[in-house]
Amino acid sequence: MESKKSVYRTEDFAGMDQRFRTQLINSMPGVKALNLVGTRDADGQENLAIFNSIFHVGANPPYLGMVIRPDSVDRHTWQNIQATGSYTLNAVGSDFYAKAHQTSARYDNQTSEFDAVGLNPEYRDGVIAPFVAESAIKIGLELQEFQRVECNGTLVVIGKVVYVEINQALITEDGSVDLVKAQSVGSIGLDGYVDLSWIDRLSYAKPDRESTTLFPK
Repeated sequence: MESKKSVYRTEDFAGMDQRFRTQLINSMPGVKALNLVGTRDADGQENLAIFNSIFHVGANPPYLGMVIRPDSVDRHTWQNIQATGSYTLNAVGSDFYAKAHQTSARYDNQTSEFDAVGLNPEYRDGVIAPFVAESAIKIGLELQEFQRVECNGTLVVIGKVVYVEINQALITEDGSVDLVKAQSVGSIGLDGYVDLSWIDRLSYAKPDRESTTLFPK
């Protein structure tokens, strides 16, 4: 017996329950990378917020992108990045994902999410913004440029990687970071968290040969 399928078209989205529509659209693309973004304002007030919109832009020089919701209301992360030009990405581990989730609460700009959720800030020379001490993968960035998406006001922020801190045991011989060994957590939708596990790693794809596994036999 064929299972029933849900089909939605353009005209259906406007009439949907807002929460249902948000969850549907946000979760459809699949599992996303999860990071805590650390910032501070010009007066030193710290902020921490969970993001699942980080993406690779380039490796030489190294750039990473991030999508920030429209700034028609206060966006403390974006305001702090504008004020200092500095921010950090911190991988979310399976041992503190619930605390990471809690940073999505709407705390006022005088409240440090580090204090509110029980995570610890730490600093490194040359990076103004705070890192998360508990994170196994820490990345410091400087604001390079940003673009406003005209159709909905969303901001695409591009940062230059200026600092990376990763336990040596998590970096493979070819430079790949083992997120599974790091016990990093992925995100589905707005409130779903999943463990990571390897299926395979495959050799560089070429048209004249079949890709082979990179895992030892």
